[in-house]
Amino acid sequence: MRRLPDLSLYLVLDGDLCQPRGMVATAVAAVAGGATAVQLRDKHGGTERMVATGRALKAVLDGSGAILIVNDDIEAALAIGADGLHVGQDDTDPAEARARIGADSLLGLSVETEQAARAADPSLVDYVGAGPVFATATKPDHKPAIGFDGLGRLVRAAPVPAVAIGGLGSAHAAAVLAAGATGLAVVSAICGQPDPYAAARTIRIALDQAIAGRTGADA
Repeated sequence: MRRLPDLSLYLVLDGDLCQPRGMVATAVAAVAGGATAVQLRDKHGGTERMVATGRALKAVLDGSGAILIVNDDIEAALAIGADGLHVGQDDTDPAEARARIGADSLLGLSVETEQAARAADPSLVDYVGAGPVFATATKPDHKPAIGFDGLGRLVRAAPVPAVAIGGLGSAHAAAVLAAGATGLAVVSAICGQPDPYAAARTIRIALDQAIAGRTGADA
């Protein structure tokens, strides 16, 4: 059984939004600010560029405690030696992805409906990315926004932990956790900011306060 790492603040890198700082420098700053997972997503770069960027990311994240996940590109994930792979509903089938990446790597799956969430096979998939909670310009072809009520339904339907995604930031930390998600994935809330460290730190503090509040309420 794979142990799920800390996915509470999950940064999805966007090459366009990260300019001119770049994805590697953005990731370093965000992790210093409290990001616990970094996903390399570069839909236009091709495998060769993904591998080059991913190897640079892996080198700078080594020893930080943050994990590196590659979006969709299995060949790149294997060449990088990434901690995991994330696929969408229209990408590689989870069974094929699991067979390729092996038993020890993490595998995430995007889900946008309760049916898709319910169908996530826990023998293959370690977590789901659930959303979009709000509309977001970073993925213009996404399904309609589901809000926090919809997020709660996806979380309850999924047999594995869920990370919320879609237009989220520090103001949404408490609502994301209240819906039952294990973490919050962000793109523009960090990549599109002039100070990624400060942006990540603000979200980290909001998450920690929300976690502390829920812990206190359960005591």
